[in-house]
Amino acid sequence: MYKPKNRGKCSKTSIDSQGRRKVHSSFEDGTEVVEEYDIKTGECMIRKYREKTTLKGQSEWIYLIGEPPRNFNPDSDFIAESTNNPVLFRTDHMEHFCWRIRNLPYPKDVYNVGIDKDTQQLVVRTSNKKYYKKISVPELTERKVPLEESNVLWKHENNTLVILYKKSKEIMQYEHAERQRILQARGKDEGDVGCDSNDPGFENTSVKIWMFFPST
Repeated sequence: MYKPKNRGKCSKTSIDSQGRRKVHSSFEDGTEVVEEYDIKTGECMIRKYREKTTLKGQSEWIYLIGEPPRNFNPDSDFIAESTNNPVLFRTDHMEHFCWRIRNLPYPKDVYNVGIDKDTQQLVVRTSNKKYYKKISVPELTERKVPLEESNVLWKHENNTLVILYKKSKEIMQYEHAERQRILQARGKDEGDVGCDSNDPGFENTSVKIWMFFPST
């Protein structure tokens, strides 16, 4: 479940590389957020964060948008993760929140995608009981907007289940303004830009929404 958490002031830097605007946010509590936007389309390709651990180290990167890399260190990892296991990751579009679940080889009629009204999460299950998953939508949780069945679309092809949830006009306008702000900046030449996540009038999606990612 996503809960508000005060992370204090932050500084931001950005750089353009390989057709993407990469934005790095550092918060007072040690939290780091990295976002990558396609410069041509404005779509957010990657959004990930990490926090300071109790031993003052850094946690692993947690991806909220984009597919995490598969890492295996033969010196420290005893067992490599199977490449056949289902893999869930989020890839947003302008008009929809989007999730992909790879390595689901079952027939289309096995899947059911619905909403748990009590927890306000998307629920994916199969009639053969081979897969079950709940998916949160923090952008809607933040605004206390209830999920609606009519906004859910899904399809299954090439062993991948694709789930879409239609964004409201308010969400699309909010994200459009943020994309414009980020893409119209001058990248690395802009230097650090101060911002304060405590300011209730601060309308920076990429910072404000990070008050609502899972607390560790």
